[in-house]
Amino acid sequence: MGSNALAEGFALLGFEIFPHATRDKVENVLSELLKNKENALVFLEDNLTRPPGTSLLRARRESARIILTEIPPLSAPDSYRPSVEDLVARVLGTSVLEKPDSVELETAQN
Repeated sequence: MGSNALAEGFALLGFEIFPHATRDKVENVLSELLKNKENALVFLEDNLTRPPGTSLLRARRESARIILTEIPPLSAPDSYRPSVEDLVARVLGTSVLEKPDSVELETAQN
């Protein structure tokens, strides 16, 4: 579920798609999947997961049958920040999320 361009790519792979999806559409689809106890692999453009709706939170918390995967927007992949980063920063500190300098990488590899 996400932008038309993202959905078209998944359609080529044979996935059922929801182009131009909204948060309401995400909530409706997830609610039905939960109600019917269906198995699903759901790819969501990250803007559809924030703020998370009731069904999204419930699917993450309660359902092993529904696998949710966030995907960065095609127009700005470098701006993607997964929600798990907040937890990692709180538990391990923000320094683990920093990208190493290329000079440090070259030194470490030699």
